[in-house]
Amino acid sequence: MMGAIASALLATALSACGGSDPAPTQVAVTPPRDTTPTTPIAPSVLTHLGQGAVPERYTAEVWVRGTTAYTTTWGTRAGVRGNAVKIWDVSANQPQLVDSVIVANATTTGDVQVSDDGSLMLVAIESNPNGGVAIYSMANPRAPQLITRTTGGELQYGVHTAELARVNGVLYAFCSIDPANGVPARLVVLDLSTPSAPRTVWSQQMGTPFIHDVFVRDGLLFTAEWTDGVGIWDIGAQGGSVSAPRLLGRARTVGGQAHNVWWVHDPVTQSKKYLLVGQEGPGSIGSSSIGDVHVVDISNLAAPVEVAVYSVPGAGTHNFSVDEARGFAYAAYYNGGVRVLDVRGELGTCQTAQKTADGRCNLTSMSRHRATYSGSGGVPVYVWGVHWSASGLFASDMLNGLWRAAPAVR
Repeated sequence: MMGAIASALLATALSACGGSDPAPTQVAVTPPRDTTPTTPIAPSVLTHLGQGAVPERYTAEVWVRGTTAYTTTWGTRAGVRGNAVKIWDVSANQPQLVDSVIVANATTTGDVQVSDDGSLMLVAIESNPNGGVAIYSMANPRAPQLITRTTGGELQYGVHTAELARVNGVLYAFCSIDPANGVPARLVVLDLSTPSAPRTVWSQQMGTPFIHDVFVRDGLLFTAEWTDGVGIWDIGAQGGSVSAPRLLGRARTVGGQAHNVWWVHDPVTQSKKYLLVGQEGPGSIGSSSIGDVHVVDISNLAAPVEVAVYSVPGAGTHNFSVDEARGFAYAAYYNGGVRVLDVRGELGTCQTAQKTADGRCNLTSMSRHRATYSGSGGVPVYVWGVHWSASGLFASDMLNGLWRAAPAVR
């Protein structure tokens, strides 16, 4: 989900279950210490299982459902546009390419997501002035059939991200629209009750200068609005609705550049107090990136506060996927590969020796960094996205394609 300013490839802020599969191989990680560590515990390395190579395009997002994975493509690589959605058989460790869908008039196909019932696939198209979304029937998951491809209107300047979420039984697409041609960024919400005729139910200017992504859960909408931080909206939890959201609060993280969000639900501790917020700073494809993972306590929705941070020198985060049952967050870290963080229990309580200079808990000092993964063969990586599901752990690498690794276990 690279930033809307990512038309330049270099030195810019880069713009970014189910099934009956056999149980994937998993890798145990060292449990955290209960005493104050003199030095952080060294993280383990996830086991590499397979790679689906994509040499001709930059690989963007990844989504997995059952034994099928979908990866999108970004920008232009050696003259080849990012207009393809790759379809992979991931029934075995080695991903096998089975087909590709070419999206008309697209130069970047960013987000891809399959609906919770498996009936639809949504693809975000970031191509000014041909932006929009493409909606596909998934009657055959390995041969999606186009239902509609939007053109014109508020989506035309480019849909940076498009997230599917069901609220009160209705399926919606939450579309983050790029600023362009003097038109500010905005969030547009589409009702997909009739997939062939998406209907706008809410549209609002949002984000300075971008809105990058959203997260929807339990009647709350979290909006990553770059300099404006993370907005917390009631869309059904406390009297609000999707068509008339109510702003409850705003979380501002150190350094801004709020790019993506995950609201962690811990089924073991029953905690729902923490947001993970990704910060996307400037980077150069294949070599460098900047940006931390920020932990925000939202116990008081009207007054959220940042309590912890995870930082990787010389690398920056992009997208998250969280295995909540085991309490692990998988963070795509561009040239830093994939980082696995233990997000179970108290993240905002730590000892003095484990705090940063400004008083936030340092997840590295707390030995919360539990594992890493950087593909195989020692090749440079630039991991855009990561997807954990019951099928396993998958990472989309802009340079090399689709990686598969063994997920972490406790």
